[in-house]
Amino acid sequence: VFQHITRHECHFINGTEKVRYVVRYIYNRQTYAMFDSDVGHYVGFTPWGSHAKNWNSNPVIMENKRTAVDWLCRHNYEVFGPFSVERRGERGA
Repeated sequence: VFQHITRHECHFINGTEKVRYVVRYIYNRQTYAMFDSDVGHYVGFTPWGSHAKNWNSNPVIMENKRTAVDWLCRHNYEVFGPFSVERRGERGA
């Protein structure tokens, strides 16, 4: 059995004041490449991560990933933000 997983993560600090977008590409439980909006480009970690070089040289892909903080994360904050932020204190109660 082989697994190929793509994880999209939005990290919110102080509401939408500081937002970080991360995409991880995972094959058989090993991250082979990722994009981090704080870094601004793809980084490859394994031989499979050689795709990162091609993605970084494609201006359409890079524009899409670099603007995802706004069109994906901030846009969906009102939907997922209250669920993820307001529930933090409920565990200890």
